[in-house]
Amino acid sequence: MPFTRTPTPRELRQDLLLAAVLLVGGILSAGLSSLAKVYGNEQGPLWTAIPYVLVISAAIALRRRRPGPVAVVVSLAFVVATSLKVPEIYAGNIAMFIALYTVGAWMNARRSAFFVRVGIMVVMAAWLVVEMYRQAIDHAAKADVVAGAFSPLVAFLMLQVLLNVLYFGGAYYFGERSWSAARQRAALEQRTQELERERALSAAQAVALDRVRIARELHDVVAHHVSVMGVQAGAARMMIPQDPQAATEIVAGIETSARDAIRDFRQLLDTLRAPGDTEDASSTVDIDDIAELTAASTSAGLRTRLQVIGDPVPVPRVTAVNLYRIAQESLTNARRHAGPDAEADVRIRYEPGSVELEVVNTGRVVTGLRPGLGQLGMRERATASGGTIELVPRPAGGFRVRATLPLTSTPAPERADAPAGGDPRRGTEDA
Repeated sequence: MPFTRTPTPRELRQDLLLAAVLLVGGILSAGLSSLAKVYGNEQGPLWTAIPYVLVISAAIALRRRRPGPVAVVVSLAFVVATSLKVPEIYAGNIAMFIALYTVGAWMNARRSAFFVRVGIMVVMAAWLVVEMYRQAIDHAAKADVVAGAFSPLVAFLMLQVLLNVLYFGGAYYFGERSWSAARQRAALEQRTQELERERALSAAQAVALDRVRIARELHDVVAHHVSVMGVQAGAARMMIPQDPQAATEIVAGIETSARDAIRDFRQLLDTLRAPGDTEDASSTVDIDDIAELTAASTSAGLRTRLQVIGDPVPVPRVTAVNLYRIAQESLTNARRHAGPDAEADVRIRYEPGSVELEVVNTGRVVTGLRPGLGQLGMRERATASGGTIELVPRPAGGFRVRATLPLTSTPAPERADAPAGGDPRRGTEDA
């Protein structure tokens, strides 16, 4: 969008004030110039200065509204007043400088602004040449004029040329500088507004991400512990008539699950209350705690085996937490959907530069994926650690979750789900 400059009400009031000052100064200048006889015997009557000062003052009052016409009017008034020897020269010179400056500083049509200023300069230069020629003819008969190449008249005329070059050149230069400065300020203000909008958008995105993170943590904690307690409560109800001692042990397991749930909720609340915490402080679990997770899964009725492949290496905190939560969600889903006779295998593979978690369960045949918060949370956790995840049903029944996370925290795009058969390199492990 092209830059346009529009005067504010305050700037328009300043133009009125400037016009009033110019009017008063022009009247005083006219009176003093008349007394000083600036034009000698050829000087015009004093009253002729009044309409001249009124015209240039009124034009200056409108300089930012109509820069081009104001410059033309002031220039013509100056030429007429000088030709008629009106006893006022200072206010007129100031008004013409301001008018030429305003064309460069405020006229939005830049091509027209250029032609207006150049046209006025050409006309004024031609008029100056004519006046200089006329003065040279009038003084040609005087001996002191022709008495050398640099006579007083020639020196005076050269001084007039120099002053006019500086006068018009300064008006042109300062007008262009003002326009460029205004355009730079406008661009800076626009960038500032864009940055402010981006800051507000980033803040909104941060809030949304925090909400997603809280929802994910709550889902992981609630889904796992409530699922375990639900299974244990059902088993206890069935065992009370047959084996009260076993039912008592199951109830103790429910109490343990409840305490674990309360502990996890407290950790989550502490994380939310502490400002500036990152996700690596949102949990105290580690990759080694997956062993306890598999044992708890077995106690809850899903026989679960853990296998560690490779030499264990230190795992970044965020990666360890995400692996734990993925394993937790996978086992929770298996207890819910795999059936009463299902079993699960949890494998942790340490490979060069990465660690892989694979949770495979037997059970009912899964005909299609049903997207939910659990699957979304697992994908988000894998992506947050810069890894990939596969969520695929097994042809023989059951489900497989395989997450491969690097041992660095560089995010990477999530890989699309693999075909139902999985990775050919590990196809024998699904049998």
